[in-house]
Parts: sequence; C-alpha cells; structure tokens
Amino acid sequence: MSEGNQGSIAGTRRVLKGLHGLGGVRTPSSVLPGVLARVGLRDTYWQQDSPIGPIYVAYGEGGVSAVRRASEAGGFAEWYRTRFGRPVMQAARPPRALAEVVERRLGAGAQGDIEIDLRGVSAFQRAVLQKTLEIPRGEVRPYGWIAREIGRPGAVRAVGSALNHNPVPLLIPCHRVVQTNGRVGEYAFGSAAKRAVLEAEGASPDLLEELARRGVRYLGDTEDHTFCLPTCAGMHRRLTEPRYVTFRTPQQAVSAGYRACDVCRPALAS
Repeated sequence: MSEGNQGSIAGTRRVLKGLHGLGGVRTPSSVLPGVLARVGLRDTYWQQDSPIGPIYVAYGEGGVSAVRRASEAGGFAEWYRTRFGRPVMQAARPPRALAEVVERRLGAGAQGDIEIDLRGVSAFQRAVLQKTLEIPRGEVRPYGWIAREIGRPGAVRAVGSALNHNPVPLLIPCHRVVQTNGRVGEYAFGSAAKRAVLEAEGASPDLLEELARRGVRYLGDTEDHTFCLPTCAGMHRRLTEPRYVTFRTPQQAVSAGYRACDVCRPALAS
C-alpha cells in the first residue's frame, strides 16, 4: 500500500477515535461524513453517462480520483476504500463545473481542463498517465511512443502495467494507447469497450487492425514528404486521398526521403 493511502487510513482512524471519545454524547449521523470531508479524508461520487454506458466518477479536494463502470455498483464504496484507503459516499449532486467538464471530455465537445487526483501513484506511473493525457481525441499512440516520450524507451511493458492500473480510465484516455504492432489490444473495461470508445472518437478500430495485419505502422504524405502515425490528425484526413504511402519502420521512411512529423513524432514510436 502506498504511503499516501496509509496516511489516509491513519487519519481516518484518528478522526474516528476522536469521535468515539465523546462517550455517551449522541451526535447527528451527518457529523462524521462532514468531518471527513473537511479534512480531505472522504471523497464523493456520482453516476455519469459515457460512451460505454453508466460509470461512477469519484472526486475529492484533489480532483477526480476514480472512474469505474456503474455495473459494479454494489461494491463501489468497498472497492474504493480498498484501492485508495479512504471512504467515498454518493453525492446528492456533483459540482456543476466539474460535471460539465467531465461530460465534455466524455462527449464530442472541447476537452477542458480537469484536476485529477493522482495521490499514491509512483513517479513513473504519474509520468505515463500525464503523457497519455496529451494524446488527442481521435488519435492513438503505441506503448513504445509513451515509453520514449517519458525518457524510458526500454520500459514498454511497465508502461502497459501503469496504464492497466489507471485510476481514471476514459478521463485519462488509456483507450488511446495501442500495441506496438498497431493492434487495438486490451483495455481495463474490455476490448469491446475500447473499440466502442475509439469508434465514438473517430479513430476506426477496423482500420487500425487492417493496417496492423499488413504490417503498416507509418504513413507518408507524398506531397510534403512527412511520415506520421496512422491516426495523426493531418494524415487521417488524407486516408481517402491517393496521396500517401506506407512504411513498416521509421528507418524505411527516412531512407525513402521522408521526415518525421513534428506533431505525432513517429520516429519516437519505433
């Protein structure tokens, strides 16, 4: 268990001990939740629609702390306490501004800034999750891209493990990270959910799988002689035009006289 979680549990116990010290004095049932909320030891959650159905979104003073499918409703509070070491209670209504940002990030609107509570995660996982936040809607990046972008090119498996433990999937879009060979791969909510979210965002899973089967990992623009990852925004618009060529490796593209796109930085994805 992380030091952050241990501290939260210790804090909760101190609060409970203090309340028990009141002896025979009867306190309203709302006192404990209120005290916990004031000292940052109790988070709240609400149910939210998403491209994969209802989800729970938990939040506290540090921002959004968890996203989980609502089908797991019965054990959500128990799961949350076990995972984060602090209690969570259902909110009568979420903060309006936060709910609007979450809805926009889950929908087709502008992304909007959002505070995410990453207490308790390692420095490595934090770097992975923060880099994942940079992947634009409708685009994907391979695990190796993230590993190289954070300066750990040999840590591809560790990147996968860090994303598998992403506390806020959908909001930190780990569904936009695919296998090194370009295949869609697995997801915390299942491969079908991953495909559905990518489809909703405009990144065709079928096209990604087809390119992967052909061994295509990069696309080159025959007019400006740049090469990109398949879903790079600029190249994606050209897939219906006869102005691109395919490459298996960045070295092949460079040898053919193409330079790496400075937006999706494909040379870092080998």
